[in-house]
Amino acid sequence: MTTSFTLTSWQPHPDPVDREVWLTLLGRFHLEIRSRRVVLSPSVQRLLAFLALHREGVARPVVAETLWPDLAVRRAGASLRSTLWRLSRCSGPCELVRPGDATLSLAPRVGVDLHLAERSAARLTAPPGGGDAGGDARAAGPVPRYTLDCLGEDLLPDWTEDWLLIAREHFRQTRLHALEAVCRRLLRAGLRTAAMEAAMAAVEAEPLRESAHRHVVRVHLAEGNAAEALRHYEFFRLLLRRELGLAPSAEFRRLMAPCLGRPLDRGPAVP
Repeated sequence: MTTSFTLTSWQPHPDPVDREVWLTLLGRFHLEIRSRRVVLSPSVQRLLAFLALHREGVARPVVAETLWPDLAVRRAGASLRSTLWRLSRCSGPCELVRPGDATLSLAPRVGVDLHLAERSAARLTAPPGGGDAGGDARAAGPVPRYTLDCLGEDLLPDWTEDWLLIAREHFRQTRLHALEAVCRRLLRAGLRTAAMEAAMAAVEAEPLRESAHRHVVRVHLAEGNAAEALRHYEFFRLLLRRELGLAPSAEFRRLMAPCLGRPLDRGPAVP
């Protein structure tokens, strides 16, 4: 699911995206060369997207067999060569694919929004004092607005290619964890409106994700809005019961216990 995520109450430093070639895979596919959008055939789009998911390069036969699985090996290879030729015609002198003797990869000049979002998500979710000496500094730094926009989009959500499914789910989990990490940081900084937007973006991306709903409730409680917290908890409790036949976790009920002013609300037994 794609969510619209903007921060209206917090203006971080912009993330510099200064590439001659920019490939967008989050949301809808498009390619820009020198700030000019380039129209590509579906086969060329698939080739660029596939190579973007394999940063170290892919063997030519693997590319051909993956992108044209219904063709014989020789015809798939011919289709790959034809697609590479069409790509060179579209991009002109600006090389987008770096050909090797046995492998293909994107040229270094090609910037990819997915790569930027993944790097930023890793920085956002890095534990303080974690595996490397720069962890604390990264965790304390600003969250670029462009990064947050990327976290509101799924990886090519309208495409149905089998080779894309695992990568899409991997990035979905990555961005959900990053959105929750953003919410925690903003809440600690006292930026509650922005924290709520990050939490709601995670809820919109996955409505049955309890941890995202807990973040929404925490922001309400930090604002002193107990009624809003109770309303959202009840909304999630009923949604979870209707969709999965489950009740909120003990952790969520403990979070709400001070607002309820009575024994922990376990909710009615599920029939």
